[in-house]
Amino acid sequence: MRLRSLLTMTDLGLELVTGEEELDRFVRWVVTQDLLDPSRYLSGGELVLTGMQWRTRPEDSETFVASLARAKVAALATGDARYGEPPADVVEACRRHRIPLFRVLEHVAFETVTERITRDLSTGRAADLSAILDRHRQLVSGTGLGSVLELIERDLGMRCWVMSSTGRVVAGPAEPPPAQAVTAFLSARRLPCVIASDGRPYSLFAVDELGTSRAADWLLVFDGDCADWTEERRALTGELAAVCSLERARQDDRQSAEGRLAEELIQLIVSDAKPAEIISRMELTGLGSAEGYVAVAAAAEDGLRPRELRALLREILYGTAPAAGVVDGEAIALIPTDRSVFDIIQAALDTLEPGLGGIRLSIGVSGLVDSESLRGAVDEARHARRVAADRHRPACAVGHDELATHMMLLASVPDEVRRMFRLRLLDPLTTYDQNNSSDLVHTLETFLQTSGSWARSAEILHVHVNTLRYRIARIEELTGRDLSRLEDRVDFFLALALR
Repeated sequence: MRLRSLLTMTDLGLELVTGEEELDRFVRWVVTQDLLDPSRYLSGGELVLTGMQWRTRPEDSETFVASLARAKVAALATGDARYGEPPADVVEACRRHRIPLFRVLEHVAFETVTERITRDLSTGRAADLSAILDRHRQLVSGTGLGSVLELIERDLGMRCWVMSSTGRVVAGPAEPPPAQAVTAFLSARRLPCVIASDGRPYSLFAVDELGTSRAADWLLVFDGDCADWTEERRALTGELAAVCSLERARQDDRQSAEGRLAEELIQLIVSDAKPAEIISRMELTGLGSAEGYVAVAAAAEDGLRPRELRALLREILYGTAPAAGVVDGEAIALIPTDRSVFDIIQAALDTLEPGLGGIRLSIGVSGLVDSESLRGAVDEARHARRVAADRHRPACAVGHDELATHMMLLASVPDEVRRMFRLRLLDPLTTYDQNNSSDLVHTLETFLQTSGSWARSAEILHVHVNTLRYRIARIEELTGRDLSRLEDRVDFFLALALR
């Protein structure tokens, strides 16, 4: 705010006594001082209000005003209560030191002047910060969020943390935010909402309330009750949310070449590409030099879009450098690691679970494998994920050690061996189905699931038992196997599990 703006505040009735040529100075703050030398309490740019209790003789005016000049204050305003209009020696000292002098009429309290100017200064600062944030929203990169939050705290006294839905502090002050912030955010019926922690209020806002599910969103945690804020400060939260949204998008690896390569790598593994092709793609994504790999599969019911599920899985695995993709609505990540990530996942789910509402999140984790067994690890993770989904909990993770032993065995078999075994048994049936619009593979799967029960299989397939017998005979003819033999049934069961 410039000094000349004070003259437009007709409700204060301030009168300029001297210093018209200095009215373009900026006022940073308002203080009241009645010490003869208050310079050690001033830092520059202040409008100093004084009742002139320091003046016991005319010579005191030179001492007082000179100290203001040394401190580089913006201006001086004297009250009329003691002397009426400013004494001539005060006016002369202000002229000599080029300190603009205002007169505060007796009926106007210093408190009124301070409150009015401070309110306008805060509004102006909020507007200036909004402009800064608007520019920063276009330029934000790397450490941008931290500098924006520091700016807001320094200039407006508003402390704020940016957090992920798993409880990770993305940016903010060194001291931790309230422990219950994420749960309150995920479960709140409406946002913003206010929570209390250690007797202090905190206000919670979504970064992208309308465009992103809360489980995949970031949140803003402000120190203070937003109900007490001015309209300008409320508007500032929208600008900050926009900055955070851009930063979150910047961290979304789908926009980068590495992220797209990671998506393609997952697709290659699931589509059973040749190991040489998979390994070459791993080199491009930076995963090729690890000693071992762990696969993780995740799915969500009722609430998360595929891109949100992928983003949430990467957030859960934050710090593990995952390559992630989405296949048939299921997010799959491959992690280069020599240790288990199950504890990391479980800790994130413990944070998420209380606030998931109707969303059911299931995650499966494979064991550690080498680069030749990636397809097996992905199959194992997806199977573990289905086991987790069957437990009907809001958030559940299942590790490889809870799976059936045949899945653990298959995961350890090199991908090329798995591929050849599956093709040798199932390729004749798949080819026949494609050429004849038949359903032999599904028939075989159903027959094995019912432990070879003719009546039960026919009922599930909605066919006559004789039709089923004809189909089984065709399967045996095409494959050279005998489904009455346990060994052949086991081979087919394993081949189907390898799909």
